Amino acid sequence: MERRKFIKNTLLTGVGASILGGLYSWQIEPFWLEFVHVKMPIKNLPKNLIGKTLMQISDVHVGNKFDYNYIIDSFKKARLYNPDFVVYTGDFVSYETPEQFDQLEEVFKYAVNGKLGTAGVLGNHDYGIDWLEQDVANKISNILDKKNITILRNEQVSFSGLNILGIDDYWGSNFNPTKIMTKYDAEKANLVLCHNPDVCDLNIWNNYKGWILSGHTHGGQVKPPFLPPPILPVENKRYSSGEFDLYDGRTLYINRALGNLYQVRLNVRPEITIFELDKEV
Repeated sequence: MERRKFIKNTLLTGVGASILGGLYSWQIEPFWLEFVHVKMPIKNLPKNLIGKTLMQISDVHVGNKFDYNYIIDSFKKARLYNPDFVVYTGDFVSYETPEQFDQLEEVFKYAVNGKLGTAGVLGNHDYGIDWLEQDVANKISNILDKKNITILRNEQVSFSGLNILGIDDYWGSNFNPTKIMTKYDAEKANLVLCHNPDVCDLNIWNNYKGWILSGHTHGGQVKPPFLPPPILPVENKRYSSGEFDLYDGRTLYINRALGNLYQVRLNVRPEITIFELDKEV
């Protein structure tokens, strides 16, 4: 009898833990936003920009996959940090139908903008079905431009002495990194935005030295304790989340994503990153 009681209690405990774990990964962690603070030394940074803040927001994924009112609430929290610069690193929507344009308009009424400038790049989901719909990408870019977000499609922009180069999405139909990287000027204070970190391994960088900000991976969204995430949508499985030294003068930072492609997260909280700018010595 004691053995039967032990087995029964063990089974009930296991079932209860599974239910609680499932509820946590479905209803709590996908909405448990973390603001991550990182130092960012940049070569040639103007003296007046030392100590300024640059906020990275990635993979917003406005759509029908989860309640996007969470994104609006997150934007409201982020605005309280009053960032000097804001960059968005792609996947503004989870595109299925033109309904996402209206949803994007609604959410980005609350967009976070930098005091000195705001820029971004597109992600694969911003290129519509099978990442092939150029008109979808154009429509999203136009909506964001009206929100004072400069979308860089193999282009660059300078704000108060910070030069931001934006590479269009690796899987999208407008990927042309050499168009912008051939314009890289090592004398400027540079920063590169690139949605998919796999681009870091391509021979397109023109001896670039500096930071690359990416997203795309969501950190895998699910990460077993002490193990790497089992699913990462990149060829280089090293690229999960966080800061990576690329050993050639480049530093990659992969944001874990604000939104969710599917509403489940475990040991990979959603993230907004706040970088403190400093001059590289």
